Amino acid sequence: MNDLPASRGSLERTKRVWAYLFLILPIIFYVLIRFYPTFYAFYLSLTNWDIVSKDKQFIGLENYRNIMQDQVFWKTLSNTGKYVLFGLPVSLLLGFSLAYHIDKAGRGEGFFKAVYFIPYITSMVAVAWVWRWLYQPAPIGVFNKILISIGLPQQQFLFSQSQALFSILATTIWADVGFQMIIFLAGIKGISVQYYEAAEIDGANSRDKLFRITLPLLKPTIVFLIVTGTIRYLRIFTQVLNMTYQGEGGPLNSTKPLVLYIYNSAFRSFDMGYASAMTVLLFLIILLITLIQLRVMKSED
Repeated sequence: MNDLPASRGSLERTKRVWAYLFLILPIIFYVLIRFYPTFYAFYLSLTNWDIVSKDKQFIGLENYRNIMQDQVFWKTLSNTGKYVLFGLPVSLLLGFSLAYHIDKAGRGEGFFKAVYFIPYITSMVAVAWVWRWLYQPAPIGVFNKILISIGLPQQQFLFSQSQALFSILATTIWADVGFQMIIFLAGIKGISVQYYEAAEIDGANSRDKLFRITLPLLKPTIVFLIVTGTIRYLRIFTQVLNMTYQGEGGPLNSTKPLVLYIYNSAFRSFDMGYASAMTVLLFLIILLITLIQLRVMKSED
């Protein structure tokens, strides 16, 4: 009987050891795969390195001073802001509308969820090339063939400075809205029907239930989608690389996002120090926007 407390203590120590071992593995992973490259990028941003040679010349804040005078940087940053400001609200609105009506429909929910979610899990490279083909001039491009058939003139789409960014944005929204819809639908399903039953007893109509019950109780879901969506749109890259001529973000940098400019600086111009400096600035921008969003949402509680 006296050995029972000792055996229990030994079992608890064994459990703690295994728990720490399982915790150490993801910590090591994040340190090596996430944290170390992040801090190393900060160091590289203070150097002049062509990625080929081993020697790195320390130049302090010179890269950051050059960035402040780089017109292409400000153009790509402006394009990135347009992707976020125009793309995110539209995708959120469409995602919620789809989720709301699918939940109301009842039947065929699994079918609609699969149909709208498939574009999100499809390779963005494949999606970009299909949409690039749709945007081509007639008789190849489907969209221009439709415009001609109804008596409207062809549009330049990807070849126009004013239309190219929004053409790429349409592709992005089409692929992204399925994810928004699935998350919104999960949030709607999590709302207790008792709230709606009580509202009906009080004489509330559909509009009242939407704006006084559904949307307020979906606030945590909306915050999550805004934060994650902002990060995704700030990091837009694959669509532009595959839909524009030679992946340059044209015409005349009208669609080039900051991430593509970073990629070109690092792996085409081989200016890793300059690219790292822009990466640091992008990281700080994402961090600042995320903190502001969380603070604003929290202050509205």
